Amino acid sequence: MKLVIGIVNNDDAGDLLAEITQASFQATKLSTSGGFLKMGNVTVLVGVEDERVDEVIEIFKNCCSRRTQMISTTPPFLGEGFISAAPVEVTIGGATLFVVDVDKFMKI
Repeated sequence: MKLVIGIVNNDDAGDLLAEITQASFQATKLSTSGGFLKMGNVTVLVGVEDERVDEVIEIFKNCCSRRTQMISTTPPFLGEGFISAAPVEVTIGGATLFVVDVDKFMKI
């Protein structure tokens, strides 16, 4: 058995969880936030049999697309009287996946 840990953008989480459920997988959703952009993320935990790992990965690929977004570069602590820098285009979305071995699985 494997544990697939996926970190995805909030905007992708709804469709992702719907697709995972439709494919008869069970998932746990944890709300998280990224360190660099401080944007909301979702960490999804999916326990899966070894032979179905590629199926779960494919669902992540189909639901979590990369895209660009404009963000402000002005630090929030500067306050009034400071000129903000021009917005910067950054890539968001996609998914970061970890697939780890599970030594023991129990439902209590």
